[in-house]
Amino acid sequence: MASNSRKRTAGKVSGESIVIEAAWMYYHDELNQSEIAKLLQVSRATVVNYLQEARERGYIRITLAPEVFTNHQLAQDLRDKFNLQAAFVVPTDISTAEDSLMRVARGAAEWLPGLLAPGDRLGVSWGRTVYEVAEAVEPTNMKEVTVTQLVGSMATPYGFTTEICSAHMAQNLGAKCINLHAPAVLSDPELAARLRKEPIISAQLEALSHCNKSIFAAGSCASNSHVVVSGVATKDDLDWYVSQGATGVLCGRFIDANGQPIAGELDDRMIGIELEKLRGLDMGLLVSDGADKVLPMISAIAGGYVTHVVTSNETARLMLETVS
Repeated sequence: MASNSRKRTAGKVSGESIVIEAAWMYYHDELNQSEIAKLLQVSRATVVNYLQEARERGYIRITLAPEVFTNHQLAQDLRDKFNLQAAFVVPTDISTAEDSLMRVARGAAEWLPGLLAPGDRLGVSWGRTVYEVAEAVEPTNMKEVTVTQLVGSMATPYGFTTEICSAHMAQNLGAKCINLHAPAVLSDPELAARLRKEPIISAQLEALSHCNKSIFAAGSCASNSHVVVSGVATKDDLDWYVSQGATGVLCGRFIDANGQPIAGELDDRMIGIELEKLRGLDMGLLVSDGADKVLPMISAIAGGYVTHVVTSNETARLMLETVS
């Protein structure tokens, strides 16, 4: 029980201060809710509300050590089966698909800063998952890290643009940012070729080749795939690439089951990272979840783009079953 010197009364502590006081007692003094209620002369239910308000205001940051998610058996099985440096597997057995995606994104956001070091150049892809990771990263200070946008600009049905993924990632990491000021795909291959030669675009594309780490998601080849819904590829484009053996999408480009890029007309109209430049990096962080992402994830790993994976336990199990 707290000593007399730590006693407070509701009359002396009010408003924002009492929320902070309750949070301190609970998380630092390790008092239980009933003890806090007695000291503050409020009900236990009021203490619960104070703690909830503290979390909502961002006063409290609750994290779990990465080893909790990287050292358990399923994560080790995933790492060993696919020859990864590490895997971060989030529990999602009772979650909806949306909840599962958000948990995976949050897990990646908590893990990512620990995977970066001064001097790193982090290439950031696009899409809903990468956006949610960028939003979930806790503000920190990594001024010696540079974030680079891997794919040209493209709006998405989720209400954000490609450059927002990299800009928000850089902002939350406290890192420098290099955006790619060009569309992800154009209607004319010749126009795309000329635009790549523009000095500012050429310099930004050159910067992509110096990335030593990357973060991306694996897209599916389903008709509702992000690459189609966002307008990068048409349904006819998708059908053609699937007929050529496409099993997944990385950074807007199609790959086969071995992770090899499938060359096609779309590539001539795209502005962004060439997949070959994503191979052999110090880190390729793949963040994806869901049954429809299993084959694309396995394909990306087979292609040599991936060193680290963040996913859910259910998706991890499906990946292991698929290659067993």
